[in-house]
Formats: sequence, structure tokens, C-alpha cells
Amino acid sequence: MKIAGLLSRSGRELPGVTGLARVDRRADVLARRVGPGDIAVFDQVDLDRRTADALVAAGITAVINAAPSISGRFPNLGPEILISAGVVLIDGVGSEVLRIKEGSRLRLYDGRVYVGDTEIACGIEQTANSIADSMIEAKSGLSAQLEAFSANTIEFLRHERALIIDRVGVPDIEVPIRGRQVLVVAAGYNHIADLAALKHFIREYHPVLIGVEAGADALRAAGHKPHLIVGDPYQVQTETLKSAKEVVVPAQPDGYAPGVERIQDLGIGAVTFPAVSNPEDLALLLAEAHGAELVIAVGFQATLHEFLDRGRCGSNPSTFLTRLRLGSKLIDGQAAAALYRSRVSSGAVLFMVLAALIAVIAALLVSNIGGAYGVLVSGTWNDVVSWVKGWV
Repeated sequence: MKIAGLLSRSGRELPGVTGLARVDRRADVLARRVGPGDIAVFDQVDLDRRTADALVAAGITAVINAAPSISGRFPNLGPEILISAGVVLIDGVGSEVLRIKEGSRLRLYDGRVYVGDTEIACGIEQTANSIADSMIEAKSGLSAQLEAFSANTIEFLRHERALIIDRVGVPDIEVPIRGRQVLVVAAGYNHIADLAALKHFIREYHPVLIGVEAGADALRAAGHKPHLIVGDPYQVQTETLKSAKEVVVPAQPDGYAPGVERIQDLGIGAVTFPAVSNPEDLALLLAEAHGAELVIAVGFQATLHEFLDRGRCGSNPSTFLTRLRLGSKLIDGQAAAALYRSRVSSGAVLFMVLAALIAVIAALLVSNIGGAYGVLVSGTWNDVVSWVKGWV
């Protein structure tokens, strides 16, 4: 009896969700190495939508965040993405959770973190209702963020006015862009779906394809070869780097470019772009400075909430100024796909041609003007009909 009782207790199924721990302080770095069933453990205040989308796409079971996923500074979109996908989210656990050993089997239940039967950490398990309440409170922080954006924009313009206004520092590239349409793909909001919607546009117009870091991998996965890759080479797959015609590596103002070592190891030619802007903005500036006729951006921030996501307006105003620089040349990828779909389809054109051809033949058959031709067409038509009947 005692042995049976021990077996029963040891074999019981404990409540909650379980998975292997994947630990990294940076959530965006962790998102590239988690897999189905894993539990992501990181430390990021205000979880952004891009990272959340990557975690959901990886198929994780749960997220343990050492920091608050919504701090209240602005309505960031990441937590809502996780909860909508059924991912368990435990917030505010504390930095001690980063000491969890990589690969440990964890169990999460009611905001608590267990290894076996031992509780090792405790936080707040978020729900759809708690996220909605936090988002309402966070919207009140928009005015403060916009004020910070104004101040940072002026400061940024002081340091980068030569680049934004006079294009000083834009490197020369071998890929011909002047007078052509350019498609810039970044690993952002719905970039895979938007890129798929533009496949017919790419096939017909043959635009210059610029991939920004993981966006270059998305181009290659969709069956396209990027002409130009912009960003940290360590964020791009090796085969994608080799398939591109040219690579542009962002560099610090002093000229140091992290990632050049990998380019040199692969034997790929590259140029550096010294600036404090993010790689997405550098790709847009490259296209504009080299005379692009039209620039279509896929995976970029398009709405106010996306622009504020992860505090971009307070920390890096280059996105706003870059969009002003491009002006009417810049088109969002979703808008371009919608406009292209609104064109007359090839099937409709073929139907119209066939209808016109039938009308011409009918007119020749019944008119005196086309008498000779009518007899010829009528005889040929009868021969075709007789052959079809005989074959059937």
C-alpha cells in the first residue's frame, strides 16, 4: 500500500504548463533560437510587437519576463500579441530569474515558476483583461512620449543634419538604383504576408530588392535574391549573404563597423555606412540618395502605435526624419499590394479578347461584306465541329 501510494504521487500530473527554459537578457536575441514548446526567459521593459511576433512564430509555450512587459509609458503591442496566441506570460519576476540554467524543465502555474515541486520565482500572470486595463493606463503616457520625441528629434538633427539634409556620408554602391523602383524589406509587422502579396508586382516590375538584416532572409525564403543587404551581417544567414550582390554594414560615427569581420571571413565585398540611424532608415536613405523613383517599404512602422512601440519615438527619431526626407517617394507595402490587386486581372483581359473575337467572327458570318471570308470561316468551323464529334 505504501509503495502504491508513492507511485501514485510521483506519477501525478501537476497543473500548469511545462517546457525547457531558454534564457537570455535580450528578448530579440532569444527570439532567434527558441523553438516549439520552449519557455523564453528574458528581461525587457515594454515588450514590442516585433519580438512578440517572432516568439509566437517560433511556437513557444510561455514567456517569463524579469521586467514589466507594459511599463505604462506608452501602449506597446507585444503582450497583447502573446496573450492572443495563447502564450502564458508572467511579468515582473525579477532579475534573479535570469540565473535559471539553460535547458532546465520549468513548470508555470498561477504566476509561479517551479523546477519540479520547488518554487524558484513568482510574478504576475497576465490575462487578456489585465493587458487591456494596462493598455488603457498606458495611453495616458503618449503625450509625455511625444514631448520626448520632439526634444530628441532636435538633438538628432544637430548630429545628423548633414546626412538627412545634404546626404553627406551616404556610401557609393554598385547596384544600379537611379530611376528604378525599390522594394525594401525589414523583419517587422506582417512582412512575410505583405511580401507574398507583392510577388506578382515583383515578377512584373523587377524592382531593386533591398533586405534589412532578417528581411533579406525573408526575401530569399520567398524565392527572391536580394540585390542589396543592409545591417549587421551576424543577423543574416550565410547563404543569404552570399546570394546578394552587395552588403552595406552600418558603422559607428568613429568608423568602427561591427560585423565586418564576418563579411571578411566569407570573402564578400561590403561597404560601411557611418551613422547613428537604425538599419531600416539607412536602407531608405540609400535608396533615396541614389535616385530611386519609388520606394516600397515592407515590415516598417505604419501606424502611431507601431511607431511608438518599444519607445522608438523617444530613443530614435531618425525614422520620422527619414520619412520626411523621402516624402512622396515612400509607399507602404500593404498599400502597394492593395493598389496592385485593384488592376484588371489577366483572366478578365483574356475574356474580353475572346468576346471581341467571337463578335468579329459572328459579324463576318452574317454580313454581305464578309461573304467570302464568311464562307471560309463557316466551312472551317464545320470541319472542326465534325472532327470533334468524330473524336468523341
